[in-house]
Amino acid sequence: MIPALIAGCEIAFWGFVLAGLASRYLLKLNKTGIVLLSCTPAVDMILLAATVADLQRGAEAGFAHGLAAVYIGISIAFGHRMIRWADIRFAHRFASGPAPAKKVKFGKEHARNERRAWFLHLLSWAIGCALLYGIILWVDENSRTDALLQVIRLWSIVLSIDFLISFSYTLWPRQSKETSAPGRNNR
Repeated sequence: MIPALIAGCEIAFWGFVLAGLASRYLLKLNKTGIVLLSCTPAVDMILLAATVADLQRGAEAGFAHGLAAVYIGISIAFGHRMIRWADIRFAHRFASGPAPAKKVKFGKEHARNERRAWFLHLLSWAIGCALLYGIILWVDENSRTDALLQVIRLWSIVLSIDFLISFSYTLWPRQSKETSAPGRNNR
């Protein structure tokens, strides 16, 4: 049940985003668009409530329950950024808005963007782990929550690897092929 609900929540999240942007830019219903975009956090609350209800009925906490907490953490930390990304592209395509800025792939600005993304990952990890530990304390039965600890461990490893990669660009900034090739004429 929980894996299907996670998929449904992801679909609902993007459904609210698209409906909000369509209302805003295609139908010129700005307030309706804002209301629809504001519904995206409700999707997270539905998922959290369903996860808690499933565990309250005595289900053993599995990887899917942990994934629900991961989804909520990511949605809270990155949700605004994802909506802004879609808004800029939608405005450009349907409302003569400015073209989206090209993603910086080299130099100090790229390194700064990688660090910012890692800090958002850290925030999502903190939110997700707080939910996971909250569920573990609430269920208070180690045999039913071992999978949640496994999710925390796995996500911590992923976060650590992301840290190494993201901050490596600070020490060794990525350079364009044109500026990094020695003896090459830049025409």
